[in-house]
Amino acid sequence: MNHNIRKKVAWTYPPGLGRFAALDHWVRAAEAQGWSAVEVQQVLDEVVEADDDKAGHEVLAYYSARA
Repeated sequence: MNHNIRKKVAWTYPPGLGRFAALDHWVRAAEAQGWSAVEVQQVLDEVVEADDDKAGHEVLAYYSARA
C-alpha cells in the first residue's frame, strides 16, 4: 500500500459490506468532503489492488476518521 494521502474521510462504515460496496459509500463521502478526483482515484486503486476484502477494508480504515 502506498498511503501518500494523510487526509481522512468522516463517514459511517456500513457493517457487512464487501470492499467494493463499502468503497462506493466511502467515495460519496470523500467527494462530499472536497477530496479531489486524483485523491479519490488513488484510494480506489489501492482498494481494487488489495489482495482480498480484508485488505481492502484495511485501506478504507486507513483513510477513514475514527468516530
